[in-house]
Amino acid sequence: MIALPEAIVDSHHHLWDLKQISYPWLGPEYDASKFFLGEYKGFCQDYFPDYFRASWGGMPVLASVHVEAECDRSQALAETAWLHEQAGTSHLPNAVVAYVDLLAPDADAHLAQHRAYPMVRSVRFKPTTSRRADQTVRGLPGSLQDERWSRGLSLLSKHGLAWDLRVPFWHLAEAAVVLQGHPELPVVLEHTGMPWDRSDAGLAIWRKGMEALAALPNVHVKLSELCLRDRPWLLADNLPVIREAVSIFGWQRCMFGSNFPVTGLRISYPALIMAMAEALAHLDDQARRAIWCDNASNFYRFS
Repeated sequence: MIALPEAIVDSHHHLWDLKQISYPWLGPEYDASKFFLGEYKGFCQDYFPDYFRASWGGMPVLASVHVEAECDRSQALAETAWLHEQAGTSHLPNAVVAYVDLLAPDADAHLAQHRAYPMVRSVRFKPTTSRRADQTVRGLPGSLQDERWSRGLSLLSKHGLAWDLRVPFWHLAEAAVVLQGHPELPVVLEHTGMPWDRSDAGLAIWRKGMEALAALPNVHVKLSELCLRDRPWLLADNLPVIREAVSIFGWQRCMFGSNFPVTGLRISYPALIMAMAEALAHLDDQARRAIWCDNASNFYRFS
């Protein structure tokens, strides 16, 4: 019998109030052709803490981490403020990953503004990436070769913040090169390194990049968002990837994340928890609790 978790810290989810904050990708700029899962009309509506809580289906979620949801970039600070208002009334979320353009000349000032909000623990600012593995953006502004990254990541350390890293699997090795110069910066790789190509060749590239990042002791990984375009969420597809990610990073640096409501396009929250529990069943109790709860609590510094 598969042991379900006794406590969960969900390290990655989103909330939004489309009347309060503008999210162009959820409204006027909707374009399923550009979204990694295709059609996503299913969540282009308000998603409040109570909606998220209702999705749990009784699963023992103790705390959660909200990751910036690509609002209109002029409203990034307003999103952080709104999340703190929600936490005050709904007790969710419990930590915030904010948006700041780390390459902007005024990044230091914007980081200070977000840091004034007590739940802000990390920043997600995405590097410029290519649309496909056979394309390149190497050397373009915002790419991982942009020299401004060194200053931006150093500013995160200055403000006591972490970096939530999100890049497709073909950019993982490049990210490892950049992070070699920032051993003091806590980093968590989102979405299991985004292994969208499950062919042998695609997984070989993913594996090489994951190993390069795992060689850096300050880098962690979220076991999150394993959905594939035009396919249901299948344990047969995802169990080997989850177990290999845990093997590469070690259970001490892995954490669970749901990426709801996005992942809800493919699988319900309870079904996701049950599938993940099966994928982690080979581990002992200490390792499973660390992945479900303790590692995220430590990384995001829950009080």
